[in-house]
Amino acid sequence: MPALSPSVRLDHAFLLRLADWLVVLVAISLPWSTTATGICIAAWLVVVLPGLDLESVSREVASARGGLPVALWCLGLIGMIWAGVDWTQRFEGLAGFHRLLVIPLLLAQFRRSDHGDRVICGFLLSSAIVLVVSYILIIVPGLSPRDKVVGIPVHDDIFQGSIFIICGFGALGYAATEGIKRQLLVAFAFVVIAALFLANFLFVPIFSRIVLAVAPVLAGLLGWRLSRWRGLLGTFVLAVALSVAFWFASPNLRAHVYNSLDEFREYNARNTATSIGRHVAFLNESLEIISSAPLIGHGTGSIAEEFRQVTSAKNGAAGVATVNPHNQTFAVAIQIGLIGAIVLWSMWIAHIRLFHSEGIVAWLGTVVVVENIVSSTVHSHLFDFTNGWLYVFGVGVLGGMVLRQQSKSWVATPQVSETPHDIRCAK
Repeated sequence: MPALSPSVRLDHAFLLRLADWLVVLVAISLPWSTTATGICIAAWLVVVLPGLDLESVSREVASARGGLPVALWCLGLIGMIWAGVDWTQRFEGLAGFHRLLVIPLLLAQFRRSDHGDRVICGFLLSSAIVLVVSYILIIVPGLSPRDKVVGIPVHDDIFQGSIFIICGFGALGYAATEGIKRQLLVAFAFVVIAALFLANFLFVPIFSRIVLAVAPVLAGLLGWRLSRWRGLLGTFVLAVALSVAFWFASPNLRAHVYNSLDEFREYNARNTATSIGRHVAFLNESLEIISSAPLIGHGTGSIAEEFRQVTSAKNGAAGVATVNPHNQTFAVAIQIGLIGAIVLWSMWIAHIRLFHSEGIVAWLGTVVVVENIVSSTVHSHLFDFTNGWLYVFGVGVLGGMVLRQQSKSWVATPQVSETPHDIRCAK
């Protein structure tokens, strides 16, 4: 391969530095604005594509961590062939898969960049400002916009819940890391930060119910990571104690749980189209749709049409048609069958394995992936704009940082060759 001229190398270095800063801007804008995030992502793509070399991108595509997202997109593309809807709907269906193509680009970029920490700090600071505004609106509810729930200044309760749970458990992981190093002041500061993020759920009138499942899973993983079975047991005891305390301390939490139980009873008794009733009906109808074309699905973009057909003769919650089955696995399987669902889960497993190492960056990556997997039991997060890009940039940036750390560790490990004396000792 011919050597690049100094001017070309300089241009590539400049483009990659600019691309790094554009990713920082994506991280800052994501908690606030879909428009600003879209503009930053478009600008980043324009800069990063000529800046990255084909070899580094090909290496990531050839791996499971970068290749499986591309494979899932390819299945979505092929699935357009047999979809029984018009081509506009087919292209709209494929649009949900597009962002997966970005993952290998980010892995390649941050495998060679040392600016990943700026992305993490940018996202944390931006999310912290959202948190401060949320508390202000809770204290002074009259400041809340008329079309917004009190305590949710931007986006919705689902996305705010995702970023707060990620920041909260990310801060807890960093506090544990610093505590092990005996940096007690820093550890205490991050425990306070984590507490502020997680306590927010006790005060907002509405929050995504899946948080009640995500939080225990992440707490258990953190306990296991710190001290295996003892840590898991300690986390369980602490979680039970905090749950009891939160239950009695938060009227909003009690009201939310009671309301959810009432909605479920209403659905069971009268097939009422409550929020939970619709979710349960969507899952049942998804299974019915998938069973009629289990292997390759009904084609990309077919979700709305399939739900329209299966709900047309029903009433109540079962008669509500949707364009979103509120489950990521089902959203994929309806369109491209069990083959697509297997690739989806293989991708998630590959990303969990990517972060199966020590260090705060690996923990943050684990939090992003696990939050997405658990939340995607009741949401189609990868196909949503905000949560989808949160996953893609989280895995891409943090995964690239982990790969960079592993490369440095490998280079730093001395490769000692055997001498005759070593061979005699081995014998």
